[in-house]
Amino acid sequence: MEHYREHEIAKELGKINSCTKSVLAALVSIAIDKQIIPPPDTPISLFFPLLKEDQDPRKREITISHLLTMTAGFNWTEFGGQNSFPTMTRTADWIKFVLAQPLSHMPGTVMNYNSGCSQLLSAILRECSGQDVAAFAEDQLFQPLGIESYRWDSDPQGIHTGGFGLYMKPEDMLKFGLLYLQEGRWKDQQLIHSGTVQKSTRPYVAATLPQKGFYGWHWWVSSFHAGTEQQPNEIPYYFALGFMGQHIIVVPSYELVAAITADKYKKGSPANVFGRFIVPALLGQ
Repeated sequence: MEHYREHEIAKELGKINSCTKSVLAALVSIAIDKQIIPPPDTPISLFFPLLKEDQDPRKREITISHLLTMTAGFNWTEFGGQNSFPTMTRTADWIKFVLAQPLSHMPGTVMNYNSGCSQLLSAILRECSGQDVAAFAEDQLFQPLGIESYRWDSDPQGIHTGGFGLYMKPEDMLKFGLLYLQEGRWKDQQLIHSGTVQKSTRPYVAATLPQKGFYGWHWWVSSFHAGTEQQPNEIPYYFALGFMGQHIIVVPSYELVAAITADKYKKGSPANVFGRFIVPALLGQ
């Protein structure tokens, strides 16, 4: 089923904001599967030697997995302040800015939403693959899915933005969700190992901001209630979430994918489309 408040939205490239993170996670997953990127428990100091010289020895414990689950431990406020992604975007070197941030937690212990972690992953993918992230995406993901039109912003060093800045059409967001529903398979190709899809979308760590729930490898993980008080039944699902109300939602047990591009700040835009409309429809309410 499709519905557009404005018909032209169907063919326009829309900014998907932090849904970009989940696309990046897919690319990193592919690179790990193909042994282009080393295993998730690899310390990122392998790619960023500056960390070996840092006064805080805990930084040498940060791994690729910590970046994927946002548990690197950096003192980061994301949406405002001196250690936030808006401040990062005003610097001449985003990677150096992120790496220079102090740690507030031991790596692997606390989830702290951080687009800087995503930028480090983007840099690692570029270094390991020898390709720009967008070129790697075209070869390994976009062309197989038939995604022909997109736009992807870059940082001052030409590294594509890992945490935001990707523009896609709604139908292509849906294709991306369908790839995950099919556990990484598209037509006759296994683009991501099914085990990697399962690993990346399981709840690794509890989160409170900007969304209460659990976090996987750059995917949010949650559930909705489908039973009764006497017989509880929680239905798990996972989703990509963008700042202005973009969602790519996958509910495996219902074989459902929903792509939502509504801007929640615009007048007349429905709030919580999934919870208010889709879940009741699934439950026959």
